[in-house]
Amino acid sequence: MKIKSGDNVAVITGKDKGKTGKVMRIMKKRNAIVVEKVNIKKKHIKKTTTRAGEIIQFEAPIDVSNVKVLCPHCKKPARVGYVIPKDGKKRRVCKKCNESIDKPTEAKSKKKK
Repeated sequence: MKIKSGDNVAVITGKDKGKTGKVMRIMKKRNAIVVEKVNIKKKHIKKTTTRAGEIIQFEAPIDVSNVKVLCPHCKKPARVGYVIPKDGKKRRVCKKCNESIDKPTEAKSKKKK
């Protein structure tokens, strides 16, 4: 799967076509993702002796084929490719502008106690 959690994506088909959001969760076995404020569903919760009944809203999973990654450089939905530069680390790149999609990873420093 070429989409990672934290990516900004645009929905390209379905009832939420044109909406954008951040990927909150990835479900690899179902080939689906959960996107913030996209594919909102309502669920009715039955009342119990300790709690009143209510209707809750939540983001339901959407198939990965229905979204495209938003390139941070050209700000357009684009396909994702891979490039392996000389340093040997595989990186995702935008197929439109050939710029890296991956955020630069900062070296994590361990604090000594």
